Amino acid sequence: MISKEQFNWLPLAILASAQVLLVFNIATLKISIEGIITAFDAGSGMVKTAIIMYSLMVAASVLASTRLAIIVGPRRIFRISIALFGAAMAVMAWSPNATVLLLAQMIAGAAAAMLTPASVQLIATHYADEQRAVALGRLSATRSLSLAPAFLIAGAIATWTDWRLTFMLLLLLAATIYLGSLYLRHDAGLLPRVRMTVTEMAGLAAVGVALVLIGLGSDNLINWGVLRARPGAPFSPLNLSPALLGMLFGVVLIKLVLIWLARRRVGGCLRVMQLLNTPVQRSTLLSIFTIAAVSSGVTFLIPLYIEIVQGRSSLVTAYALLPFTVASFIGALSVSRCRGAAMRNVTRYAFLVVGGGLVLLGGIVRNNWSDASVVLSLAAIGLGEGALATLLFKTIASAAPTDISEDVEPLCSATSHFAAAVGAAIAGALVIGVLSVNVNRHLARDPAIGTELRAHLDLNRVAFISNDRLQQALEQSPLAPEHIANAVQINTDARLSALKLSFFALAGLTFVGFLPVARSR
Repeated sequence: MISKEQFNWLPLAILASAQVLLVFNIATLKISIEGIITAFDAGSGMVKTAIIMYSLMVAASVLASTRLAIIVGPRRIFRISIALFGAAMAVMAWSPNATVLLLAQMIAGAAAAMLTPASVQLIATHYADEQRAVALGRLSATRSLSLAPAFLIAGAIATWTDWRLTFMLLLLLAATIYLGSLYLRHDAGLLPRVRMTVTEMAGLAAVGVALVLIGLGSDNLINWGVLRARPGAPFSPLNLSPALLGMLFGVVLIKLVLIWLARRRVGGCLRVMQLLNTPVQRSTLLSIFTIAAVSSGVTFLIPLYIEIVQGRSSLVTAYALLPFTVASFIGALSVSRCRGAAMRNVTRYAFLVVGGGLVLLGGIVRNNWSDASVVLSLAAIGLGEGALATLLFKTIASAAPTDISEDVEPLCSATSHFAAAVGAAIAGALVIGVLSVNVNRHLARDPAIGTELRAHLDLNRVAFISNDRLQQALEQSPLAPEHIANAVQINTDARLSALKLSFFALAGLTFVGFLPVARSR
């Protein structure tokens, strides 16, 4: 055991506080949807895009940032990333429009990509042997443990004051961490002398571009079209959707990188990409991607529905997400000692628990998020998600060759953040797509209402809006009161149906990720 006198808590406290920054940033975005779109008079898709851009920037640059921290030194990179993140929080707090907010999240994503690997390397600089393992475990636990307080605190601030205040507080925390980083040990002479070759940089750039193309394509499926290009698409070669073409080109680009890696010896952090050429590790990464995408989809859909549809506060949203976030931490903690066959069995059961929880949630969800069955469903999803996040990482880390073991964590981080971006994009596309189908199906039953509504609203671009906002818009038109009432009821029914079907779709995605795990021995 490590006594309190032996363990130096100051470096760990500084590094753990930086992880709290990252958690609070993304939690505030998700919990403040209504406040942000009201401030900028934008749709809910803008917040979704901000979440996606943050996650894509982390995914696209975390591998390169890991290498950069070794070359430049983790302490320098840590301080640069904290300063950059603080600048992004300042821009978030005083952003005048949605475009600036998106830019701020891109900066925050780039900073987060540098901060995480630098923190892990600084743990190795300050702690050795058993202390290093303890410090790494507590650093990882900080991310899970701070998620529930992040939702609650950000929700309370957004409800009682203004969502911008949270980002001001994050700016102050970033400044405090930056000053505290002066106490971190200098890394001069402690790290091997390495260089990043042109070949390695080209490969990393290709992977980053591929991830961004797939993520942006997923985000714009509704706006640009799924197969055929819509009128709002920026270009339409052969009348095909740019979203589809971007996703296909990204997948092909990653495949070309893998073929290139298989044919020649490439050093640096790109070596870890070779895991994608191994069926077992590739299946595990697919499972990591699946569960991270599902988690991102759930934590995007619930705030969207509670704040936009039900018109409730951010604090109510935080309470609704509490069963999921607390259960996720408990799930991660409870499986930390699993090994061997027990780990494989628990992984299978955890997937089934997540899928079953989503099916149950889709079947019973109404307008009451304090209902016992809804709370149980969210707790089951969170419990399984937390367990899987820990177990799947341990599975791939234990199977990775020794020479690339240090790069496994950045690869898993890139996979998880990429999945978070795609998960939010898919959830948004699903819920809007299903909503549009439902609205037009309801209107087809009453052609009189449908004709009048189409004369005053663009029903080709149906959006997730509250009944109050819809009614205010319709009252500006010459529609009769009974037609307005019918339109509001159609909106109410269609949104709930869209939410339920989206949860069922996420359950289907979970079972897709379960298949390779079920076949493993």
